[in-house]
Amino acid sequence: MEIATIGIIVAVAIVLLSNMIKILQEYERGVVFLLGRFQRVKGPGLIILIPFIQKMIKVDLRVIVLDVPTQDVISRDNVSVKVNAVIYFRIVDPEKAIIRVANVFEATSQLSQTTLRSVLGQHELDDMLAERDKLNEDIQNILDARTDNWGIKVANVEIKHVDLDESMIRAIAQQAEAERARRAKIINAEAEKQAAQMLAEAANTLAKEEQALQLRYLQTLKEIANEKTNTIVFPLPLEFVEPLAKLAKKAVEKA
Repeated sequence: MEIATIGIIVAVAIVLLSNMIKILQEYERGVVFLLGRFQRVKGPGLIILIPFIQKMIKVDLRVIVLDVPTQDVISRDNVSVKVNAVIYFRIVDPEKAIIRVANVFEATSQLSQTTLRSVLGQHELDDMLAERDKLNEDIQNILDARTDNWGIKVANVEIKHVDLDESMIRAIAQQAEAERARRAKIINAEAEKQAAQMLAEAANTLAKEEQALQLRYLQTLKEIANEKTNTIVFPLPLEFVEPLAKLAKKAVEKA
């Protein structure tokens, strides 16, 4: 009987000690309740509780990565896409996280899903694809403001994938091809315009300067001489033509 009694006492002592003594890690805090009422937040380190009178709930303060399930989103230009994201947040106020919301992780997950659909639904498809950083910031600011009452700080939001159906992918590819063709035509037109302007300037310069015209004539002869051809056509300078034209005119007048 004495051995049994001693065994019972030892077992009760072990149970009491396990309920009395708690050790919290550096990244943990304990929300302590006294007879059901909030008392204080303790930790880290060794925590001693009064059995059956005090109760403690552990809270992890490290950054938590929450994967937001894929959401069906209809953009402002009526394009249906599937979007998923990842949320980085942490608990900064353990008291609020335990007292003001029943399940802080489930609540944050549901709020993230609704916020993701709401924000992306206000933008067009091009914005989702080209301005992802701005959308991430908008979602993060909204979530951070709404979860502040739960003692949560949303550190970052990242949209992972924006999935389109095959028909929309083909339409975007056709649009991109048309845009490239348009830019090519504009570049060619600009090149033609610049070439025409330069040719006009060169013609005006040659018309004003006779020496420049002669130099151009000599350069042309040189280029022709370098060509491998059996027939060479020599252009006749204007200064050679003018005297012949005058002689022909005088001969006609005398006749």
